[in-house]
Amino acid sequence: MFYRPADGHGLPHNPFNAIVSPRPIGWISTRSAEGHDNLAPYSFFNAVAYEPPQVMFASSGRKDTLNNVEQTGVFCVNIVGAEAAHIMNLSSAALAHHQDEFAHSGAMRAECGEIACARVSDAPATLECRLTQVVRLAGADNHAVFGEVVGIHMRDDCVVNGRFDVVKARMLSRLGYRDYAEVKEVFELMRPND
Repeated sequence: MFYRPADGHGLPHNPFNAIVSPRPIGWISTRSAEGHDNLAPYSFFNAVAYEPPQVMFASSGRKDTLNNVEQTGVFCVNIVGAEAAHIMNLSSAALAHHQDEFAHSGAMRAECGEIACARVSDAPATLECRLTQVVRLAGADNHAVFGEVVGIHMRDDCVVNGRFDVVKARMLSRLGYRDYAEVKEVFELMRPND
């Protein structure tokens, strides 16, 4: 099968998200200029550079997360473990601007160390970020948000033999449609010249 996205796919559901998967989930926490905490999952998320460490997430539509990041210049990426799947899903509810997704979902909250923002305290890992740029993408209202990682939290039980253990962290990823996957096993490959 071949199709041009501009012409449509003719299937019952759009296959694009299923094809580009698995995708890590950036559970983005922000705080508004007025002090309201916000928490929302984004599956268009990834690391983009090592030195300095940088990440990005993309927002379709102008949501509280994007507004808060532009107002304050900071955001926090909480990594989602499979045990938090239900809580993460609850935090995706469309709530009013002043309503707190931490309280709504039951996510545990703690203050960040380097930025003025809340984080999910029991997440396997958390990346505290300072905004570097927002890029407007093609389409009705698409934005890519880039940030430099200025602080990293790792849950102690996820650090095994000096390495962050993604199986122990039970890393959750987004697939297509309503599907998710948990990292349960890994294998190692050495590059040809390593």
